[in-house]
Amino acid sequence: MITYDRLFIGGSWVEPSDRELLDIVSPHDRSVIGRAAQAAPADVDRAVAAARASFDAGSWRLTPPAERIAVLRRFNALREENAEKAARLLARENGSAGWFTSAGQAGLSRQANAYLKAAEDFGWEETLVPSDPASTTRSVVRREAVGVVAAVIPWNSPYSSATSKIIPALLAGNSVVLKVSPENSLTMGFLAELLERVGLPEGVISVLPADRETSEYLVSHKDVDKIAFTGSTGAGRRIAAIAGEQLKRVSLELGGKSAVIILPDADVGKAVAGLKFGSLLNNGESCIAQTRILAPREKYEEVVTALKELVESLKVGDPDDPDTFIGPMIRPDQQERVRDYIQVGIDEGARLVTGGPGIPEGLEKGNYVTPTVFADVDNSMRIAREEVFGPVLVIIAYDDTDDAVRIANDSEYGLSGGVWSSDETHALQVARRIRTGTITVNGASIAFDGPFGGFKASGIGREYGTVGLGAYTEYKTITV
Repeated sequence: MITYDRLFIGGSWVEPSDRELLDIVSPHDRSVIGRAAQAAPADVDRAVAAARASFDAGSWRLTPPAERIAVLRRFNALREENAEKAARLLARENGSAGWFTSAGQAGLSRQANAYLKAAEDFGWEETLVPSDPASTTRSVVRREAVGVVAAVIPWNSPYSSATSKIIPALLAGNSVVLKVSPENSLTMGFLAELLERVGLPEGVISVLPADRETSEYLVSHKDVDKIAFTGSTGAGRRIAAIAGEQLKRVSLELGGKSAVIILPDADVGKAVAGLKFGSLLNNGESCIAQTRILAPREKYEEVVTALKELVESLKVGDPDDPDTFIGPMIRPDQQERVRDYIQVGIDEGARLVTGGPGIPEGLEKGNYVTPTVFADVDNSMRIAREEVFGPVLVIIAYDDTDDAVRIANDSEYGLSGGVWSSDETHALQVARRIRTGTITVNGASIAFDGPFGGFKASGIGREYGTVGLGAYTEYKTITV
C-alpha cells in the first residue's frame, strides 16, 4: 500500500495541518490501495506564502529563460524515465485502461516538448521599430511572469492537465500551487517526488490534494495572481465569478459535448474504427470525447450497425488487463450518474442499440457501467445536450451538410469535434464552419503546437504551444 502522510509545499515534504489520511479506493474492486494527507486552508496559506515569497524575491522569475528551459527539460526527461511506473499507478487509481495511461505518457512528452520549443523561440524581450521614422524614442516590450499561479486540475487525466499548466507557468517564471483532486493523491504525490528532484528554488512549486472547499479557498486567496482551471463548466462559472470580483487573470478549460460528422462520402468502417479512440478514450471520462455521432440519413443504419459491433467488441474490465479497453468509472457516484443518464435516454424514447443501465456481469464489485449506444436521437434530448462523462454515445441523423453543421453547432459547448470524409478539402471546409476550439479530420491526433481550448461554455483562453505559454505572461512596455 502506498502512503503519502505529508504534503509537498514549496519544494519540501511537510506535516499537514490535518493528520487524518484519506483512503484511496480502487475503482476496479473498491479495495483500499493507498492513503494520503489532504490539504486544508492552513496548508494553502503556507503554500501560497511560499510561492509569494519566492516570486517576490525573484529566485525563479529572474532566472534567465534558457536556464528555466534547462530545468524543465530535466524534469521532462525524469518523467519519461518513470513513465511506466506512472502509467501503472494511474490505471490503478483512476480505473483508466492501461493502454490509455501508457499512451498518455507518450503524449505528455509531445506536450512538454512543444512548450519547450515555444519557450526557446519566445519573444521574451523585443525592441520595436518606431512606426514614425522621425520618432526619437524606442519601445522595449517584455513578456514577464504573471505571479503566483493557482493551477486547479480534475481527476480524469491528471498528468496531462498538470503538464498543460505547470510546464508553461514555470517556463514563464511563475511560482505555482498545483491543486489536485483527492482521487489522484497517489499519482500526483509521485509527480511531486519528480518535481522535488529537478532543482527548482525553494517555494516555487507546491502540490496539494484537496477537496472542493479548499480549492475555492485557494483560488480566492488574495496572493494568487492567476487561476488556471480544468474541470466542469459549473465549477468554471464559479471560478470566473471569483476571478472577476478580484480581477485575477484566469484561463478555463471546461466541459464538452462534441460532435463528429460522418460525411456521406466517408468510409463508414474507417470512421467508426476511429471513433473507438475519438469517442471512447479514457472510459468516456474525457472532455474532448466525440459523443454525438452525426450520420447521413442514407447511411444511418450502416453507421448504427457498425458502431454497435465496435462497442460490443470492446473488453470492459480490470484496467491492469492488457486486453481491457474500457475500465470502471472513477467513483460509485460517477457510476450511478452515468447509469442514470442511460435510463434518461431510454425514458426520452431513444432507441437502445446496445448496452443499458445494468452493470456488466462479473464486475459488480467495481464502478463499472455497460458501454451504451443510442440511435434515433434528437439533438434536443438530454443525452444529446448534457455531458454524461462516460461510455455513452448517441447517433443523430442529418439531411445534408448544412443540417449537419447546424446540429453540431446547436450546443452550449464548443471544445472538440471531428469530421470524416474521403475528400480532405471538403472536410476542411466543413471543419471551418464548426464552432469549436479543436476539431480533427479523419481521426487525426491533437497537435500540441497549436492552441487548445473551448468556445462558448467550454472555456476561456487557450493552452499548448506558444499561445499556451503566453497565457502565463504579462506584457510590459518600456519606452526609452
